[in-house]
Amino acid sequence: MAILSMAAPTSAPLPFFYDLYTFRGDAGGTTVVASIAVEARRLKRENIQGQSRYRFDVRFVLADTATRSVSNTEDSVFLSMPVALNRQHLVHTYVEVQAEPSRSTLQRVVVTDATRPGTGQLYSSPFLIPDYSGSELMLSDIAFGLPDATGGWTRRGVTLALLPTSQFPTSAFDVYYEIYNLPAGTPYETEISIQPIDDDDDEDGQAVRTIFSGESAARQDGSMAVLRRIESALPRGRYRFMVSVRDRIGGEVATQTRDFEVRAWGGGATLVEALPYKAEG
Repeated sequence: MAILSMAAPTSAPLPFFYDLYTFRGDAGGTTVVASIAVEARRLKRENIQGQSRYRFDVRFVLADTATRSVSNTEDSVFLSMPVALNRQHLVHTYVEVQAEPSRSTLQRVVVTDATRPGTGQLYSSPFLIPDYSGSELMLSDIAFGLPDATGGWTRRGVTLALLPTSQFPTSAFDVYYEIYNLPAGTPYETEISIQPIDDDDDEDGQAVRTIFSGESAARQDGSMAVLRRIESALPRGRYRFMVSVRDRIGGEVATQTRDFEVRAWGGGATLVEALPYKAEG
């Protein structure tokens, strides 16, 4: 889901990148995950026992203006390295909350530098929280991550190094989504397409399409997790990623799209995951 945000003014700003992903939660609720990335050059570097350390705090809030209910979480994360990071490095993390489906919710993500009081940034906008509790064929959001993740966001046996969709290197990446209400054993077909888009969000160029056939391996709750590797390296630019699933018996079709941007990372820049601060030492 696209996020259009306004930055709140601060005396010492800390720009960052983020995206929100939604999935079916428990008891009719919705799981909302915020993927966050901060450029190393924006963070103050500390020297701790011969290591270069970067530390920041994250707060994620969902406030329903109609029911006046609030869901929120806070975390403090850090990265410790033997040498200082290249200024272009991105330090990424995630936070997760459970919320009720709503069309009247405001989302707010706040990132502050834990070593410099008063340095931070806030982004906020309206955010529709979808309802995945229906009985029709549905797809969750499409989440993107770095390949071969050894740590990160874990859900239903899958680990994904989540990234905001504006921050992908020109290389292979993983995509994760969930299919809802496709009973186990049901034959189905999946079409995946990647379409270049221009600055006006119009489709611009020929889409690359792939079609898969399979049989549902849904859990007892009717959901199935899918992790796919996109091996083809993409040139720098903006793209629209589409997943379409068709029930080959009932004929139902569910489609989900997500826009993302591939960037050309130079100067040896990479993306590294921050860990919960409480895990240190």
